[in-house]
Amino acid sequence: MPAFPSSDGLDVAAWDLGGAGPPMLMAHATGFHGLVWRPMAAELADFHCYSFDERGHGDSTRPPGHPFDWTGFADDALAVVDGLVLERPFGVGHSAGAAALLLAEASRPGTFRALYLWEPVVMPLDAPIGPQDNPLSEGALRRREVFGSREEAYGNFAAKPPFSVLHPDALRAYVDHGFADAADGHVRLKCRPADESQMYRMGSAHPAFSRFAEVRCPVVLACGAQTNAFGPELIELQAARLPHARTEVFAGLGHFGPLEDPATVAAAVRRAFTEPG
Repeated sequence: MPAFPSSDGLDVAAWDLGGAGPPMLMAHATGFHGLVWRPMAAELADFHCYSFDERGHGDSTRPPGHPFDWTGFADDALAVVDGLVLERPFGVGHSAGAAALLLAEASRPGTFRALYLWEPVVMPLDAPIGPQDNPLSEGALRRREVFGSREEAYGNFAAKPPFSVLHPDALRAYVDHGFADAADGHVRLKCRPADESQMYRMGSAHPAFSRFAEVRCPVVLACGAQTNAFGPELIELQAARLPHARTEVFAGLGHFGPLEDPATVAAAVRRAFTEPG
């Protein structure tokens, strides 16, 4: 798949995940990449699924100075919609990717037919509070960046939280595309820990909540009952501000729900996009 020009002079890598039917664009969480959606896309073969690597992730380029303003993630989504000439696609987003799709729809209403969003990182604040240090930003700086091989990386992630909760196919996709081969035979994370940390710091600095009135398409906000992030109370606050939104809570799942149980979440996405109400 090609790369498409986005804001700040960046190139955004896009992926065709297959299927036949209405177009669907899938946006990943911080630190991941577009191909982690492969297991879920396989469950949604009645849609034509696409994904992309947000700036600083996967095969997409990094912004000059690496500020990682989250409105840039929205620009990346719109660049892919335009580059692939997608006509009113459905949108599925996870965490930061969910926030990016909300910002994209607010910036250009009518882009998406409907959105299904898992725990969007949108603080219920009428004004952004600016970059903030937080446990996620601090934890990202401690993330191991280099492994001897992809197999070593897979074994490391599979053995301990938070990645141990991922479905094996999702974890395999993350490792296979999330590392670059180094000249010495090692593999290195494509999303650099310092960049990931900065992305987390910027999670409170975007204006999505104040722009919810501009999101006119139907939206489903979903979360896991076991989440330690954006749980039922918070997505209810988000839904109350959106013009056309409802919520769903999934027992047994956490913040990584779409990557923990791709089949269950895919079935919910299909219901949301094909059944009335």
